Amino acid sequence: MAKKETATIARKKTLPLKKAAPKRKVAREKTKAKKSSTSLIKGVHTMFYSSEPDALRTFLRDKLRLPHTDVGEGWLIFDLPEADMGCHPADPEHGAPSGTHNISFYCDDIHKSVAELKSRGVEFTHEVADHGYGLVTFFKLPGGFEVQLYQPRYTKDTKMN
Repeated sequence: MAKKETATIARKKTLPLKKAAPKRKVAREKTKAKKSSTSLIKGVHTMFYSSEPDALRTFLRDKLRLPHTDVGEGWLIFDLPEADMGCHPADPEHGAPSGTHNISFYCDDIHKSVAELKSRGVEFTHEVADHGYGLVTFFKLPGGFEVQLYQPRYTKDTKMN
């Protein structure tokens, strides 16, 4: 019979050595949602509560040229080409407190997008700045909103399997 290897630990107890687990290759894979007829979440519906809802709808339709459906009496629901969602840590001192939500728009070329939007009369409140995750600026919407427009530096798999 082969002699068991042992290890001595505090208080001089003797325990059998465990075989080292084989090294595993750690794969960093993206989790992909599977498209199926049973998918629970089909999209995201965002909302702006505005003191100027008609002006805001006109801005989104005419200046951002978002496709839309009039669901009755001028109530426009805008179709967005794609969406994503980030979950950020709360940071009351330098960011936002827990419970805060935010809407940002993103684009492929921020300088081209800013120039085009300015030509349509969109008022920007900040110069384009590098925020690490992307190139960022902000613009005004009717009703007292200031929203972010950014060109992301990250890439994502936009295909859902």
